[in-house]
Amino acid sequence: QVQLVESGGGLVQAGGSLRLSCAASVRTFSSYVMGWYRQAPGKQRELVATITSGGNTNYADSVKGRFTISRDNAKNMAYLQMDRLKPEDTAVYYCAADWTIWNNSYRYWGQGTQVTVSS
Repeated sequence: QVQLVESGGGLVQAGGSLRLSCAASVRTFSSYVMGWYRQAPGKQRELVATITSGGNTNYADSVKGRFTISRDNAKNMAYLQMDRLKPEDTAVYYCAADWTIWNNSYRYWGQGTQVTVSS
């Protein structure tokens, strides 16, 4: 069973920074592509960033140059460093773990952590 626990959310002023952490309880963390997603009120959940085991990253255009995703395979941790935050970054942020085997993909979600950016 995969368990993901996010932490690090909170209230910050525009221009500030936050670092989100995701602790994963999995047997082979390095087998998973880790990602961060967010969902603002009244909107669909959207991709923020993903990172493969080897460190290849992908970002939404809206966060490129401001957010940095990273992972520590030895600690079963994923992180999202968020700099130069904007009010439109306000959302619940979710950690996700993707695992693919025999062309079948599985996604696991954390419970989410609230990020609020005040103007």
